[in-house]
Amino acid sequence: MLHALSDPVRVAIVRELMKAGDAMNCSETAAKAGLKMPKSTCSQHYQILREAGLIFSERKGVELSSRLRLDEIEQRFPGLVTSILQAYETGHGA
Repeated sequence: MLHALSDPVRVAIVRELMKAGDAMNCSETAAKAGLKMPKSTCSQHYQILREAGLIFSERKGVELSSRLRLDEIEQRFPGLVTSILQAYETGHGA
């Protein structure tokens, strides 16, 4: 989890998923976060977040929508994700 959240792009993705509170696809999340990257790079970031257990992805037709698993993470590691996001916002995580 810590490795997945060590990258500013993945932190931005997590932040946008947290704000949305609902599932979004890779392109939608990247656009809202102001990230410009190839779809393959975005997919790679999502794979890392998925493997770390930070997001859950569900296929809807040809689209893969992902949501943050914040409730589950908070039960196991209270305050971890919000602390890391706050550190990035204040400049201590970069």
